[in-house]
Amino acid sequence: MTTKEDKATAKAPAKKKAKAAAPAKKAPAKKAAKTTAANVKITLVRSTIGRLKSHIACVRGLGIRRMHHSVVVADTPENRGMINKVSYMLTVEEA
Repeated sequence: MTTKEDKATAKAPAKKKAKAAAPAKKAPAKKAAKTTAANVKITLVRSTIGRLKSHIACVRGLGIRRMHHSVVVADTPENRGMINKVSYMLTVEEA
């Protein structure tokens, strides 16, 4: 009697020889978009205790760790969206 391993190896097709690998093409480097160095200073002035999980996640995503902790973040649409979502807990200053 043959074992399952013997049957599996008997049915397995023979491996083909690999062709010589062509050198991989590098993607062209992306040019940095011209942006102004617009930054926003954000300070947490109200606690995250008892808030929605998504609001706590936005505060953490902005890099704020605790009450009265200030961070400077880039003024991007992604950061502006998080700031707008939890604006009732923050003070925002143009930096």
